[in-house]
Amino acid sequence: MIAVTKIDQIETTILDIPTIRGHVLSMATMRTQTAVLVTIRFSDGSQGIGEGTTIGGLSYGAESPESIQSAIETYIAPNLIGRDGDNVNGAIQLIDKLVKGNRIAKTAVETALWDGLGKRLGVPVSQLFGGAVHDRLPVAWTLASGHSETDIAEALEMIETGRHNIFKLKIGKRDVRADVAHVARIKTAVGDRASVRVDVNTAWSLQDARWGLRGLQEAGCELVEQPVAARCRAGMAELARGYEIAVMADEALNGPEDAVEVACDRAADVFAVKVAQSGGLKRAAEVVAIGQAAGLGLYAGTMLETGLGTAAALHLFATVETLQWGTELFGPLLLTEDILATPIGYRDFCVEIPRGPGNGIALDPDKIDFFRRDRGRTVTAVAGA
Repeated sequence: MIAVTKIDQIETTILDIPTIRGHVLSMATMRTQTAVLVTIRFSDGSQGIGEGTTIGGLSYGAESPESIQSAIETYIAPNLIGRDGDNVNGAIQLIDKLVKGNRIAKTAVETALWDGLGKRLGVPVSQLFGGAVHDRLPVAWTLASGHSETDIAEALEMIETGRHNIFKLKIGKRDVRADVAHVARIKTAVGDRASVRVDVNTAWSLQDARWGLRGLQEAGCELVEQPVAARCRAGMAELARGYEIAVMADEALNGPEDAVEVACDRAADVFAVKVAQSGGLKRAAEVVAIGQAAGLGLYAGTMLETGLGTAAALHLFATVETLQWGTELFGPLLLTEDILATPIGYRDFCVEIPRGPGNGIALDPDKIDFFRRDRGRTVTAVAGA
């Protein structure tokens, strides 16, 4: 009889890590990133680790670090304790049945399950999704200081050091004309040495977006991400039809169901696929498949995860044949400290896929102890269960 590897313990820990500078979004300025780490211990002594991270507390979406931890401890973990740790699909289906929404919380647990399974099998997570076809991927950097000269200096340094030549500008906090002028100054400074895109984070009205897309297109900007509210699919479709500049859906994409509706409405030219926003690696893979079937461009997005969440995402996106718009999996670089024992490699304008079983990374225990908000919380199997 084959022994079943059961889920014994699920532990959550909140980390608060300062950012290297203020990260200015249309709805908030981030100076600290907060991540919920999940450690799952299995009956054979193996373990898996995952991460749930959002942006700007509750200013971005419906989940906060505190709600992510609570959802895992109260509703997800108790229903997984004692289950077969190798049956990740079964766990995903059970969680989806018992817990509505809470996609980031689900992601944190699911990525830990895939990590544990990969380690037990001695294969990277990418192998569990069919195998990697890339060992590195192009990676963008977000310019979000809010000041043109600061952003220009930062962009030129990134180009000279070979770290990034794709830049996404966070705009939407100022008047639309001021934002377009800001983007134009940066594009003029970097010229043909770099690609320039923008992310409005839903800040514009449809009227502002019509004016803004025209101005951005004339300035040489290549792509605009989620210019209007996520619910405004008709407006997104109008903008996608009306301009040559690519229109990318982000906040409008919360899993495969949204992806189908956006694709059917032709409400975007590009999908920004985020693992956490999709509800986990499996659901993100489904969003990728829908985008591919609809003939849309693909972009690997980020919730500014630490190296842990970034590694998990890299393993999934390494299996995607074509990411027409590259990735923005730069989250660890925005933090003052990397929590990995060996940081992910960034060089030659690319990010490297971690090697090794599972997520291919290990945490630095000293960094975890330093940044943890408390001593962590654990849900454990009942003796004899």
